[in-house]
Amino acid sequence: MDKIGEDKIDESTDELEVESEEKESGEEIEVNEEELPSRAMAIHEHIRQDGEKELERDAMALLWSAVAAGLSMGASLLAKGIFHVHLEGIPGGFLLESLGYTFGFIIVIMARQQLFTENTVTAVLPVMHKPTSTNFKLLFRLWGVVLFGNLIGTGLAALAFEFMPIFDEATRDAFVSIGMEVMQNTPGEMFANAIISGWIIATMVWMFPAAGAAKILVIILMTWLIALGNTTHIVVGTVEILYLVFNGTIHWSDFFWPFALPTLAGNICGGTFIFALLSHAQIRNDMATQKKEKANAQAKSERVIAQKEQEARRAAR
Repeated sequence: MDKIGEDKIDESTDELEVESEEKESGEEIEVNEEELPSRAMAIHEHIRQDGEKELERDAMALLWSAVAAGLSMGASLLAKGIFHVHLEGIPGGFLLESLGYTFGFIIVIMARQQLFTENTVTAVLPVMHKPTSTNFKLLFRLWGVVLFGNLIGTGLAALAFEFMPIFDEATRDAFVSIGMEVMQNTPGEMFANAIISGWIIATMVWMFPAAGAAKILVIILMTWLIALGNTTHIVVGTVEILYLVFNGTIHWSDFFWPFALPTLAGNICGGTFIFALLSHAQIRNDMATQKKEKANAQAKSERVIAQKEQEARRAAR
């Protein structure tokens, strides 16, 4: 990207800032379970505030982080392919082979790289909290930049796996087998499976604030479940399907349909329109209760102050 393009991105980013009630009032909500109406609201606020930080990040920083994440997700195909070769014919080998799927997620999430499906929850909550045009612009900017960077990174990983002299024929055949298994799905099945994987990723993100030192275990278990269910994921699947494209096994058009478009739509639906909406809905009453309590406390404080001022005026007479 040229210098002028970078300047335009920076300028547009500077002009946009997440709009929230805290910024308008100048008071930030403390993520403290004891001071909030419920544990769910504490988790919600933790994720929402993280989402605000992501929405306001510089576009070029997001892009490079997303490219790195796409490259890192190649580790999932790498591990799964190697396991496929060495576990072939062994009873229960599918269980261990599916464990290889978790490798890329572990790298990306623990390294704090930008993965598209993570942002379908984290970045959506600030928009649900205050659905203004500015917040929607920031959300679509984030999604667009991160998805574009992820696709670049996964494409580079697939190119390296195909054209660099790294793997033997058995491993290359395993990569083809893994990709063709995904391509056996119809567009409807791609979409339905992607809803499930989007939901699981969103659930994983929701668990992080309470996971503590067990975060890596949560990543392994939840992403292993995605693999065991043979569900589809837009970023991992892109490595697998682009390998088939570069290998000459399928045409470019097959990447977009039946794979990419249905899978992307399913991931967004599962992670955003289902999980995030339900998660936000469950704490709306808590938020309303908290606002009511604050308003009552403020009104009581104002009455006390007015009473004291009135008493002071009487005493002065």
